[in-house]
Amino acid sequence: MAAVDEFQDQWPQSGVSAQLRTARDAAGLSRKDIAERTKIPERHLIALEEGDFASVGGRAYAIGFTRSYARAVGLNDAEIAAELRAELGAIGSDDDRRQTAKFEPGDPSRIPGRGTAWIAALGALAVIIAGFTLWRSYSAPPVELPPLSQEEQVAPPTVDPSPAALATPVPQGPVVFTALDDSVWVKFYDAAGTQLMQKLMTRGEAYTIPAEAQGPLIWTARPEALQVSVAGKVLPPLSDRQVTIKDVPVSAAALLARAQTPATTPAASASPAT
Repeated sequence: MAAVDEFQDQWPQSGVSAQLRTARDAAGLSRKDIAERTKIPERHLIALEEGDFASVGGRAYAIGFTRSYARAVGLNDAEIAAELRAELGAIGSDDDRRQTAKFEPGDPSRIPGRGTAWIAALGALAVIIAGFTLWRSYSAPPVELPPLSQEEQVAPPTVDPSPAALATPVPQGPVVFTALDDSVWVKFYDAAGTQLMQKLMTRGEAYTIPAEAQGPLIWTARPEALQVSVAGKVLPPLSDRQVTIKDVPVSAAALLARAQTPATTPAASASPAT
């Protein structure tokens, strides 16, 4: 750019447009070369060289494009920008002096790259998806289910109160419920109403009833999608179809007694369980 320095001292006060055009000629560059370096459309470069600053989008864009053009041909972009402000009637403006080092809207060199924009967009999308997933997990199932009709409730099994039955040792071993499908809402609580667990279980997810739970009960609308096991032994499901059950005992003793007693089949419901 040594040739540009020689021309810079010889330029008359013919305006910024003439300086840009002369510097480009001195550097042996075409408008296409400048466009590739600055990413400014050639039609805007022509307008800058002809002094038609209004056609590039206004004063701010004219200054930004001019600074980029000046840097591309080896001129002092700050000085060129100051001269252009003077030409546009902003001589001595304190606001312009304070904004010299700030972002000019029309300066393509300071516009974020396309890759940066894509990364930001993907990051925002990931945050939205994570937020929606958390919202679904916490807000979907906890709503109160409508009251159950008499035929929809599954009656707890009747335990034989005979002395022989009472003499039978209380079964030991963990009670485990495993989801056989996705989005299986279930709530476990004890006889006092204290919640043990409530959530949407995913396929393959298991929950073990705490050994210290007193009189554990279950409430779910998907009993057919829950595998029940006591001490590792798989028992029949609480129901063979989708129906809402509530306050059904799920202690080891209750489940084993239920398995040994003919199951009470829930009456057909007029509508799917909620």
